[in-house]
Amino acid sequence: MRSAVDDLTTRARIRDAAVLRFARSGFGASLRTVAADAGVSPALVVHHFGSKEQLHAACDQHVLAWIRDAKRRNLAAATSGRLIEVLASAETEFAPLVAYVLRSLQAGGAVGRAFVEQMIADAEQYTAEAVEQGIARPSRDEKARARYLVLSALGALLLSVTLDPPQDAADVGAAVRRYLDQMALPSIELYTEGFLTSRRMLDDFVHVPDPPA
Repeated sequence: MRSAVDDLTTRARIRDAAVLRFARSGFGASLRTVAADAGVSPALVVHHFGSKEQLHAACDQHVLAWIRDAKRRNLAAATSGRLIEVLASAETEFAPLVAYVLRSLQAGGAVGRAFVEQMIADAEQYTAEAVEQGIARPSRDEKARARYLVLSALGALLLSVTLDPPQDAADVGAAVRRYLDQMALPSIELYTEGFLTSRRMLDDFVHVPDPPA
């Protein structure tokens, strides 16, 4: 008879195999393929997760938890607008997780939106912590700034990897590094020194009168 520890270990092995398979092949990959990757029977996958949709949800939760942990361990980098670098920092070990995120964004729909909205919610929290610690300046609209940081970082990375895709999920780290080599200096410069030489555009925008009712 299997112990609870064995079940947890098997469940984690299946989940990790599914993350890698979905990252490589997309979410159309079958339970049978995931089972083969994990070295178990399809029936055991169903025993632990019930359905492909529930397995997908478990993978989402695992990858989102990793993203939260990675950003907290790299708080200064994340809150200076370098979210992409945080995602890519773990190199080979976490490259499939980055590929999984990109697959989720490309797939769109409820899963892609859930990923983005969760990342934005996390960003609101860790940017607030950065402001409190004196790492980042406060914003007139903290929620809007968090949304911009996440969408701009993920959007730029997604476009770059879509135009120049890796052949394998294990190679996504190299694709991200190529992107960073091209974008690291201008992005850090922009976040550190700014782009405009005066406040005129901001002042004009902030003080625009409301349109007549």
